[in-house]
Parts: sequence; C-alpha cells; structure tokens
Amino acid sequence: MAPSATYAKPQPLMPHATAAWLVDNTALTFVQIAEFCGLHILEVQAIADDTAGVKLTGRDPVRALELTLAEIEKGQNDPDHALVMLAGPEHVRRTKGPRYTPVSKRQDKPDGIAWLIRHHPEISSAAIGKLIGTTRTTIDAIRDRSHWNIANITPKDPVTVGLCSQRELDALVAKAAKKAGIVAPVDTRFDGDRAALIEELKAERTAAHHAAEEAAAAEAAALDATAE
Repeated sequence: MAPSATYAKPQPLMPHATAAWLVDNTALTFVQIAEFCGLHILEVQAIADDTAGVKLTGRDPVRALELTLAEIEKGQNDPDHALVMLAGPEHVRRTKGPRYTPVSKRQDKPDGIAWLIRHHPEISSAAIGKLIGTTRTTIDAIRDRSHWNIANITPKDPVTVGLCSQRELDALVAKAAKKAGIVAPVDTRFDGDRAALIEELKAERTAAHHAAEEAAAAEAAALDATAE
C-alpha cells in the first residue's frame, strides 16, 4: 500500500523569497505575509530588518501566478484579510521518509543537531531526525560526542542556517516540553516591538486611505466647479 499523504494549505513555492518581495513591494502586515507564506512572524521581521541568515532575492508571486494584484490590494486595505493563493495543484506533504535538505545546507546539519541537543535536551533523537532530515545514528554520535568530526562541529540555530522554519522549531519544542512535563519557554523579546510596528503600519495605512479619499473628493469638487 502506498504511504498516505496529507494535504496542507497551499503555500508559495519559495516562501522566504516571496516574503522578501511582499515586504519590499507592498504595505501588507507582517502577520498577513507570515500567514500567506507559512512562516513565523519573526522570520518575516528578520527579512524586513535584513537580519536573516541569508540575503534573499525577492520572488514576485504575481508573476509566478500565485497571487493577484487585486488580492494584494484587498489585503492592504484590510489588515485582517487573509490572502488567498490562486488555485493550483495541491501541495502534497510527505509523511514518510527523511526530510529533504538542499545540498548547500547539508554541511550545516551537524551544527544544527548540536544546537538542539545543547538547548533542548528534551527533544528525542527521532524528533530531531524528522526535523533536520538525518539518521538517529548521526544524532546519537553527536550527542555522545563520538562523531568523527565532533571537533569541528559548532552549535548553530537550525532556523538561522535554514534547516527548518521558526514555526516548525517552536512546535517541536512545545510538543517535547509537554511530553516531558516542563513549561516550554516563550520568546517575548519582540512582542512589544511587533505590536507597536503593526499598529504603526495600520495607522499609516488608515492615514493614506483617508488622504486618498480627500484627494478624490477634492478632485471631484474641482471637476464639478469647472463643469458649472
């Protein structure tokens, strides 16, 4: 019997590059961009602040036929609007087999594993293997420091080096913490800044909308006066 598959909400083919384009070319909120691209809001904030681990080249979702200009406009006019991706082939998420990692990122796997072992010892080797996409043998070797290259392994946040998303890591940490009976840490460092930024963007959007309405009204009045 073939392995089962689950059908997730459609997402852009290149989520991070798409988020970078939306940040640079639209007035959508970070929340809207994060939800559309399937990213954590802090990932979008890092892209906007240019503090992401890798410099991204934006990918236009309109040209890629994943989003319409009308949908973007709708989102800009209503911060609570959830962007809807254009209908296309269903994205199938694999539930069996190892996670695929681009060749350029594979050398970072040991560093990401070491970081998880150091900062989240409650996460099992099986769960780390599923998140990073490697074998339990490799993870256990790093855990007991018998790995052949242990002297050159430097713990690095797997999100920073692009091995997984912040959302995936947060979900795994919360699940492992719950199973171990401990309270999962909550990162609140950016809460105040994020809330203030979102409110500022909303205020700017509202002001721009009112200004456009006033300009349109003034133009209409001028046309009426000319006609008379």
